[in-house]
Amino acid sequence: MTTKMLSLYSTTMTEKMPSLYLSTINPHFSIISWKKKSFPVTGSRNLFTTTVHASRSKVDHQISRSQGHEEESLLLMRSVLGSMERVYLKRNPTAKAILDLVKSVDDADHICYDHLAFRTFGVKGHGIESMASFFLDYGYKQQEELRFPAKKLKALWFSPPSGLPHEDAATGSGVNGPLPRIFISELLVDQLSPQAQGIIEKYIETSGSGYKHATLASALGSLTWKKPFFSDFQQLAKESEYAAWTLVNGYALNHVTISTHRLKTHLTNIRALNQFLQENGFKLNSEGGALKVSPDGLLLQSSTVADSISFKFSDGFTESVPCSYIEFAERLVLPQYKNLRKEEVKEFHRRDGFEVGNADKIFESTSKEQLTRRTG
Repeated sequence: MTTKMLSLYSTTMTEKMPSLYLSTINPHFSIISWKKKSFPVTGSRNLFTTTVHASRSKVDHQISRSQGHEEESLLLMRSVLGSMERVYLKRNPTAKAILDLVKSVDDADHICYDHLAFRTFGVKGHGIESMASFFLDYGYKQQEELRFPAKKLKALWFSPPSGLPHEDAATGSGVNGPLPRIFISELLVDQLSPQAQGIIEKYIETSGSGYKHATLASALGSLTWKKPFFSDFQQLAKESEYAAWTLVNGYALNHVTISTHRLKTHLTNIRALNQFLQENGFKLNSEGGALKVSPDGLLLQSSTVADSISFKFSDGFTESVPCSYIEFAERLVLPQYKNLRKEEVKEFHRRDGFEVGNADKIFESTSKEQLTRRTG
């Protein structure tokens, strides 16, 4: 191979190398060694230095282009989350009213979401993985599993991509603000009665490979299985209210959660926020008390009771069914960071993760007992 051909080969390979790969190896060394071989040993030092600078410039361009693709990718993901959010707010007037109210007294441009939550059926691919795959593709990382034996549920939560300017630099609101955690639960269908299993599997059969399009279904507000019979909904509700909810709501957002400690006014304190909401006529989930506190005292949560929506079943009945709700979470600073000044505290200095005891009570936001209490 001639010197000219080798130099051309080096340039071509550099251009074709995936930008992600370029950012994870020592690109300067690799490309310099190629370029050095493309010149005679007797070549001048200035010519070699110029080649090195050109190589570095090319790598910088590749990395810059990679970052550009990354930003475009995040914009696409936020667009999908935005579609989910619009469906959620259209169906749940309480959530929209609370967001509008909080924005009216706090910083309207910086209402951040702590996490988004989804419910699924753990059968034939329609469980956690059906929704999680989308977020994993965008760099989310799987974290701890939570178990709820009495409810026959399990859940996983996923942390946002690391190394991106979303944690504390983002200034947007809602899905355009700091990327939220994702909490996905699934019903352990094989632990239900044979009758309940049969009902769920009947609808899952009509979904086919619909689980592959869980994110699309959520963004469109559509079911991936056929519209259910009211009698099936009633039967499931007797055994698992979670199952009945999922049957009629599918992959829709179950709730969004306002990160109270990111608010700018006195509402940053979740107790103050709870009082503010109750004074404005909003009913909170009372299961275990309005405020749910983790054993370590560092994760404080509360939620409203779910809205109801009119649902037309396939057998002609139109009935009111539970829809979604809105949650609030305050994450306190970890003990090892307690001496930091307020302006120094970042999200990673605060309590992370979820708590089974808190989440178990939050699940009750869609229960018949809480919905009845809401109107009574």
